[in-house]
Amino acid sequence: MKITYTLQEISVVATKIIENTKNKTLLFYASMGTGKTTLIKEIAKQLGCQISSSPTFALVNEYETEQHGILYHFDFYRVENEEEAYDIGIEEYLYNNQWSFIEWPENIENLLPLEAQVITIQTNKDQSRTLELA
Repeated sequence: MKITYTLQEISVVATKIIENTKNKTLLFYASMGTGKTTLIKEIAKQLGCQISSSPTFALVNEYETEQHGILYHFDFYRVENEEEAYDIGIEEYLYNNQWSFIEWPENIENLLPLEAQVITIQTNKDQSRTLELA
């Protein structure tokens, strides 16, 4: 699925992702400033929880939802090696059938579940975004 959208249409995009994802582990591949966290906040909102910010220093934030269980939001931007992900118990987070949103997954590539849903986002010249759900 490929979608071109503006930030004003982000709630529609979040709905489409939830409806079309094949897995609860979502990997967000995009450059800095593309809107990964903004999109994750909207997906989380539709799943029943509020995310205030990206877990840049904690690596993971955990949220409880009434209808969808626990939601994990990871930010691996500052991870220097995969050992740091092991230190937070990454396997327990990723293999428990809960929603997991991962920013900068390329920094822990060897630890990711093979069946995880890949989402790539690019900013276009007109400032719209193109998202591909693969």
